[in-house]
Amino acid sequence: MRQKLLTPSGRAARRVAMGALVAGLLAPVGASAQAGEIPRNASGRPDLNGLWQALGNAHWDIEPHAARAALQMREGPVVPVPAAEVLALGAVGSVPWYWGIVEGGEIPYLPEALAIRDENRVNYLDRDPEIRCYLPGVPRATYMPFPFQIFQSESKFFITYEYAGAVRDVYLTDPGPPEVDSWMGQSVGSWEGDTFVVRVSGFNGQAWFDRAGNHHSYQMTVEERYTLMGPNHLQYEARIEDPQTFSRPWTIRLPLYRHVDPNARLGQFKCVEFVEELMYGHLRRVPIGSEEPR
Repeated sequence: MRQKLLTPSGRAARRVAMGALVAGLLAPVGASAQAGEIPRNASGRPDLNGLWQALGNAHWDIEPHAARAALQMREGPVVPVPAAEVLALGAVGSVPWYWGIVEGGEIPYLPEALAIRDENRVNYLDRDPEIRCYLPGVPRATYMPFPFQIFQSESKFFITYEYAGAVRDVYLTDPGPPEVDSWMGQSVGSWEGDTFVVRVSGFNGQAWFDRAGNHHSYQMTVEERYTLMGPNHLQYEARIEDPQTFSRPWTIRLPLYRHVDPNARLGQFKCVEFVEELMYGHLRRVPIGSEEPR
């Protein structure tokens, strides 16, 4: 069959049709690009308001690690085995592997501080503040397996965490040195371009970074950086300095994810009441499990 020759007007119509087809093919790409743009508030600042949460297993151990049978082990006949106190947990008490969030993979401990980290692991059940529902500190609060919510306005920046009801009122004007040391420290925030930077100091030195015994002293300072990568993804970085514990500053980095379920809410996990028996059960007139009143 011979192909019909097009007139100039026909060729122009064909080009328009092809252009429309190409535009149609490109339309989803453009829509996707728009979907990746970061939300901004009325003043043009990135809008960080929302419910956020980390994925992964950093709350177990922030360094790269293989899976292991338990957080607290004891010597076995051939290889270490789970400590008696966690043996009944079986697989629930085991530690999943993780690629880690520490830049370079290893925390630069001073020798004495590394020895304390190892002692913490041996005595995990007695020492991890999470077990007794103490406040998680910074940056641990960010990557615990619980969501947190950011409330941001022109004059306020507030973060509230589901775990233990922890909160942070981030000062936008520096009030000066912290008056007292605390679990969550004192936070002072400012904008550097599209990144919200929070400098935290005034820690009491009792919080850990994870369940693996990684620790710091009261001298620690943290510089957090919150950068939106899209409407539902937030890049989180924290630069750690603590000359009493580490040989140099070091950084953790991980993405955070926005909860998009319309039913998502920040729950309450007030775990203090859950550990009352653990912490104060021995003070009962007749402790549970004892045979005779004291």
